[in-house]
Amino acid sequence: MKRVLIPLANGCEEIEAITLVDVLRRAQCHVTLASIETHIQVTAAHGVGLQADCFISDCRDETFDLIALPGGMPGSSRLAECTALIELLNRQRQRLGGIAAICAAPAVVLGQQGWLKGKNATGYPAFAQQLTEQGAKLIDQPVVRDGNLITSQGPATAMLFALELVRYLMGDATAEEIAAGVLLNKM
Repeated sequence: MKRVLIPLANGCEEIEAITLVDVLRRAQCHVTLASIETHIQVTAAHGVGLQADCFISDCRDETFDLIALPGGMPGSSRLAECTALIELLNRQRQRLGGIAAICAAPAVVLGQQGWLKGKNATGYPAFAQQLTEQGAKLIDQPVVRDGNLITSQGPATAMLFALELVRYLMGDATAEEIAAGVLLNKM
């Protein structure tokens, strides 16, 4: 079973967080929601309470097939300031594990670490210049995959992003099955 970590911060974009966990669990991935806050429940950008499974500190010695960052502000800034998360992401990069980020998170978390230099990436349009300045090759597409790095633009692209994560982890057939099950093929 593929293991996925989704860190949660106060101010994260709830559509992105919930869509990721929902679609990945439909694909039978083991998803761990980890709070980077001092409470297990975080308050998302639009006031929705999200219950994590554990704290990020509980994940320090674990290995994941993918770490997926929801965006939103100030949630992305909170993620970027979390030392335990940055350590996990750095270890993930070193072992060439999957890393995914949507909305503000590509620029605010990954780009600030210098991890997007020379990589094809996308993000929320308001962060396009920042991504370019950070050395990313900006691609204006809803979802961009460059090897084990997957980025996406924002709330409206969350379903496509989540399905690309399934494709990365489980293959085309599973991604197409999930897409059909949620009626994405009807759009």
